[in-house]
Amino acid sequence: MKKLLEGRVAVVTGSGGGIGRAEAMAMAKQGAKVVVNDIGTSYDGHGTTHSMADGVVKEIKAAGGTAVASYGSVAVEKEAESIIQTAIDNFGRIDILVNNAGVIRDPHDIYEVTTDDWEITMRTHLYHVFFCSRAAAKYMKKQGYGRIISTSSHTGFGWRGFTYYSAVKEGIAGFTRTLARDMVDFGVTANAIRPLAAWRGTKDLTPAMAINSPADVAPLVIYLASEEAGNVTGRIFEVWHGHVGIFEEPPPVKQVITKEGSFTPEELVKMMPQTLTKGLIAKEFAPTMSFGAPPKKK
Repeated sequence: MKKLLEGRVAVVTGSGGGIGRAEAMAMAKQGAKVVVNDIGTSYDGHGTTHSMADGVVKEIKAAGGTAVASYGSVAVEKEAESIIQTAIDNFGRIDILVNNAGVIRDPHDIYEVTTDDWEITMRTHLYHVFFCSRAAAKYMKKQGYGRIISTSSHTGFGWRGFTYYSAVKEGIAGFTRTLARDMVDFGVTANAIRPLAAWRGTKDLTPAMAINSPADVAPLVIYLASEEAGNVTGRIFEVWHGHVGIFEEPPPVKQVITKEGSFTPEELVKMMPQTLTKGLIAKEFAPTMSFGAPPKKK
């Protein structure tokens, strides 16, 4: 039986550990030649080492696959471009880009968020997805084929203490929707996933997190990276252990009020509490995901 990614070339950022490692290993198993990119930083963006990327390359080769390491930083424009160039230089093309790398800092309410936390998160997530996707898209356009999969998060729906992380992760979702439209005429798809899995930054595992491993995320990414998913683009998925879902696009409007002409503020003051905002309570928020809302800050 032909492997799903036989003959394809894949770049997986942040693949020295966690979800990225699982994706890179799975792609190699499915026949792809893989660029394993990782600067070897901690989950919160401190320090660097080549050992993480080198270790995954060694594992792939030991299993009979083909891989090379890349140590470029996704947060720096020229280095991010060099990651894509590594695929071209070693394998002559790039068919698949998985934008997975990122960092996360400790939670803080907005008045406590530092500019450093904001900037490093912005660069390693949103700038990263832009830099790498732009570089890959140029080659994919010429090839007439490509798959770009980026990692978003349920955090984008709202998670107290993570304004910086919510901003970049929901930005990735919006970027993906438009990237798909930019590239659809060239045989290139773009999709995003909101995964749930234990990773190296996970400290206190909830029961829901404890059963979810990075390996649970990889199969969906393999599918989206394959030729079989050529009709799937501009979509956002969620994935965890035994669960794959697709979000409705665009999200439906729950309720509408209308009238002839424009509303006045006074009319809205009267009508809104009886219709669109009826029953809303300021301190009650919809769950971020089906496992429930995050615990309230003590």
